[in-house]
Amino acid sequence: MSKYIKEMIASDVRNRIGDVQELLVVDPSKVDAITTNQLRLSLREKEVSLMLVKNSLARMALNEAGISALDPILEGPSALVWGCEDIVALSKEMAKWAKEIKGLEIKGGTVDGTTLSAADVEALSKSPGRLELIGQIAGLALSPGSRLVGALLGPGGRVSGQVKAHSEREE
Repeated sequence: MSKYIKEMIASDVRNRIGDVQELLVVDPSKVDAITTNQLRLSLREKEVSLMLVKNSLARMALNEAGISALDPILEGPSALVWGCEDIVALSKEMAKWAKEIKGLEIKGGTVDGTTLSAADVEALSKSPGRLELIGQIAGLALSPGSRLVGALLGPGGRVSGQVKAHSEREE
């Protein structure tokens, strides 16, 4: 392959990835073509992209995009995976598919310039997602206010209950 063609392919890879900084690398070499196409279609519905690319071209494109954390992972058959709302959702999706499809192996990934091993991606898939964390933070932020309201309404409820009981006794 000529240098010009390699640069064109690397440019295409860079354009497809865009400004994404969170990627996973999987090894789909042991998966048959029909299953791979079904996987791609299912991932496309969830706005996840999977692209098979030669490792040297992937390194060239990713290094130009400022992502060098995947260099140690890009060995042997590799496919780049990116998309979803965040890296946790992406890792959950790919971990689910790795369990369903025998032969699909997660090799690793990158988050904020940090290299993730396959075990790190598996651990990340078990952590709460972005929306779950926002819900937990909102619950923690509202907790003191709800306790204060309960404390203020508690004595008032007792007084009103006693007044009502007293008025019913007089009738």
